Amino acid sequence: MSLDLSPAPGAAPAGRRLLRHARLETMLLARNGEQLLLALVIPAAVLVVGRFVPARIGIRFDLLVPSVLALALFSTGFTAVAIATGFDRRHGVLERLAATPLGRAGLVLGKAAATALVGLLQALVLVGLALVLGWRPTLSPTGLAWAVPAVALAETAFVAGALAMASLLRAEITLALANLLHLALAAGGALLVPADRYGPAEPVVRLLPTAALGEGLRQALASAPASGGALLPLVVAAVWAAVAVLVARKVMAWTS
Repeated sequence: MSLDLSPAPGAAPAGRRLLRHARLETMLLARNGEQLLLALVIPAAVLVVGRFVPARIGIRFDLLVPSVLALALFSTGFTAVAIATGFDRRHGVLERLAATPLGRAGLVLGKAAATALVGLLQALVLVGLALVLGWRPTLSPTGLAWAVPAVALAETAFVAGALAMASLLRAEITLALANLLHLALAAGGALLVPADRYGPAEPVVRLLPTAALGEGLRQALASAPASGGALLPLVVAAVWAAVAVLVARKVMAWTS
């Protein structure tokens, strides 16, 4: 029997390349201690405190759970992607990967797929913890129908915005600004706190992509009243996603 050892150069099929890159990006996100802290540890701690010491949080537990989910999804979709991409760009990882058969489109799609997978895992862990703590969701079929696309579009806006930021700023500035925006929007972007508690600023707050994510999840999982309209989170998320994608496509930088 003969053994054929002749070279057989060639790229793997596009689907396999994308899946392998998405798996790599997922593993890198999961192994990052700082991002794990933002994505799971802090949200889980907020759930526990909100369940046993509700006065510390000031939000009913049924509203707190979707709010914490929104915070966790924002941390993965924006903060983690911005920081990781910024340092990948500085170290030349982006330009090297873009020159492989994976290509620029495959690189971006792999990051997006990894973000979606990590977000799904976050949701499973946090919802499981909330159920153990006694949460019983009040599901709204109509709210769910609007919330699912709103969440997907809001995450698209976050990822595109993160890519744009990492392209325009140095890695260290991206790190500082991404963490600063995480803190600012967690408190003032209707992620944890419902939009109707912002007083005169409520109309402006409802136009933020973070509000679209938070309000959409609260309407779906806690039947929160939609004073701004049940369709508003979806519309806001769609507009932000379209603008962010256009900006990212224009400014995306692959070299340091």
